Amino acid sequence: MNQVAEAQGIRAVSSGRVETLMLEGELLEKDLVQVCEDLALRMQRGLRNAVLDFSEVSHLDYRGVKPLLARADAFRKAGGDIKLSGLSPYLAAIFRAAGAHDSFELYPHMNDARAAFALARAPFV
Repeated sequence: MNQVAEAQGIRAVSSGRVETLMLEGELLEKDLVQVCEDLALRMQRGLRNAVLDFSEVSHLDYRGVKPLLARADAFRKAGGDIKLSGLSPYLAAIFRAAGAHDSFELYPHMNDARAAFALARAPFV
């Protein structure tokens, strides 16, 4: 069942064990820190798998990437992960410049990232 929630400019869609946070606009460092705080609260409530969708983001402050890296590490230590979707070549370049080029799995669409979580749980034959 899909649930949609919106808080502080972050639209979230929950489906099963994965939540997708859809971001938009120009994200300043403080905005990305707020995203990290939101992820921390969700993790405290039991969330382990999240997708951050950047398809509606036109710019982000590179200084906000480091807190995202720390939050992703916390998710991984808890047995989950954060995957990114919808990054334009420009945003991908910002992540590379901030040193996060190989720290996240990147997907063209949020549904691809969500499906990657399902594939990771699929049993091997």
